[in-house]
Amino acid sequence: MTRVFLVDDQELVRTGFAMILDATPDLRVVGSAGDGQTALDALRRPEHRADVVLMDVRMPGLDGVETTRRLLATPDPPRVVMLTTFDDDELLIAALRAGAAGYLLKDAGAADLLAAIRAAAAGEAPVAPRLVRRLIDSFVLAPPVTPSAEHSPAAASRLGRLTTREREILASVGLGLSNAEIAARLQLAESTVKTHLGSVLRKLELRDRVQAVILAQTHGLTD
Repeated sequence: MTRVFLVDDQELVRTGFAMILDATPDLRVVGSAGDGQTALDALRRPEHRADVVLMDVRMPGLDGVETTRRLLATPDPPRVVMLTTFDDDELLIAALRAGAAGYLLKDAGAADLLAAIRAAAAGEAPVAPRLVRRLIDSFVLAPPVTPSAEHSPAAASRLGRLTTREREILASVGLGLSNAEIAARLQLAESTVKTHLGSVLRKLELRDRVQAVILAQTHGLTD
C-alpha cells in the first residue's frame, strides 16, 4: 500500500484526487493540506507519514518549490511529485532542482496520475512526456553556473565504471524511455532494467532518473 499526501490550495482539486486514489486498491490518501506550511506540519505527524506527496507548485504563502526543498531536508522524506496547471520551464527546473521526483501537468488523465505515483514510489522520476525534451534543452542550453552532479567533469570520468549493458540502459533513459519501454527495446525483463538502472545511479553518484537523463544528454550518450 502506497501512502499519499495531497497538497493543493484548491479544495475541489484535493477532493477530486482523493476520490481517484481512494478507489485504487494499492493507494491510500493519508492526509491533505491547502498550503505548504500546513503540509510540513502535518507530515511530521506519524498518522500522516507518506511515501509520495502530490504537491501543487503555486500556492499562497509557502509555494510548492520551497515546501519541497524543506520537506526533503527532513530525515527519510517522501518522494514528491509536482502537479500543476502551469506549463512553465522555470517552474519545472526549480521544482526538480529542489528535489522533486517528478512533474506532471493537471491536465494529465487519471491513469497517468496513478502511474506517476506508482513510479515515484518505486524510485523512478515521472515527468510528463511533453516536458522531457524541454527539460533536457533547459539544462543543456543553459547549464547552471555551479556544476551539478550530472554536469561535473567527475560525472564524465565515472562513466568508465559502467558496463556495456549499463551504458545502454543509461542511453535509453536519456531518450526519455520508461523501464517498460527500455525492457522491450533491449529484450530484457523490466526487473532487470530496474536493477541495472539502480547500479547506474550508484556508480555515477546521481540522485535520480532526472539527473541520469541530463547526464546522458550532456555527454552525448543518446547520439
